[in-house]
Amino acid sequence: MSQEPTEPAPSSIDGSSTTTRRRTLATLAATSGIALPAETTVAATDDARDAATEPDASTRDDAVADLPLFDAHTHVVPAETLGRDPLSADELVEWLDAVGIDRAVVHALDSPEAYPVQAPSWWVLEELEGHDRLVPFCTVDPRVDVYGADTVLERLESLVERGARGIGELKAGVAIDDERLERLYELCAEYDLPALVHVDDKAMLDAVGLPRFEDVLASYPGVDFLAHAHGWWAHVSADVSESDLGRYPERPVEPGGRVPELLAGYDNCYGDLAGMSGWNALTRDPEFGQAFLEDHHEHLVFGTDYLYPGHEIPHLELFDRFDLEREAWSAIRYRNLESLLG
Repeated sequence: MSQEPTEPAPSSIDGSSTTTRRRTLATLAATSGIALPAETTVAATDDARDAATEPDASTRDDAVADLPLFDAHTHVVPAETLGRDPLSADELVEWLDAVGIDRAVVHALDSPEAYPVQAPSWWVLEELEGHDRLVPFCTVDPRVDVYGADTVLERLESLVERGARGIGELKAGVAIDDERLERLYELCAEYDLPALVHVDDKAMLDAVGLPRFEDVLASYPGVDFLAHAHGWWAHVSADVSESDLGRYPERPVEPGGRVPELLAGYDNCYGDLAGMSGWNALTRDPEFGQAFLEDHHEHLVFGTDYLYPGHEIPHLELFDRFDLEREAWSAIRYRNLESLLG
């Protein structure tokens, strides 16, 4: 999940070859039924590098705004928690309509670390029935193997048969390379399922420098990983401390961060821009954010992490804050995610 409401205390945990694999981008018409708009030229937006200035709606580039928008990270939640109302599939679709998002991936919350109220995979699949614009991702907590070696296999196969299009979000309180996750990663490769991993100081744990995640990327080149949350996005900068794995750093970005390195080095590595961690990674240092989007747009996906009614989401301002070519925005807004879904 990753609306990331708090900054929990850090916990410690202590990589790698280059393996690349690129899928050919599938056309949106072939995979989703959303018609592609005609080609046009991108006009410059209002000073994209100035994060302190609110975007001027009058300067919004219509050629970009008219592109399809596919949200890689939303949720539905069955009950009130933390003073937040539950969120149904109907309410999620109403919000998508209100903000101009065409489709959305909806992630399950199966692990106890994920959220005070779980949104189990079986319930997410039921809740999304009849909603063609919502794409279900489901999870299997690797610790269910206590009930037998085949438990993960049986649960995943059942979820896929019922319509799961990916695994997410993985937010279990284990190391990201825990041996109990190996079977799950192998099954993702077998079923050609992308996996969204929430990396922070309490789930999918890694050390500063992300050595464990790099080992996973190299060990499972057949699995596309979408990385998300504090522990991942703090690494846009080279000067990461252990305390940064559970918070939003505010200092300028130091060149040489692990996120740019991993995105460039592994074709199965993608960055999910959802949550305040993704927003912070781009806006804490706007000059870096501009260059980062230009350099890595082929490995980034737009996401919000919308979680409850009234949840304030700044991510739609990205298209006014930063100035990219139309093809780069196309990749971030929908084409990369469409290609991952096959």
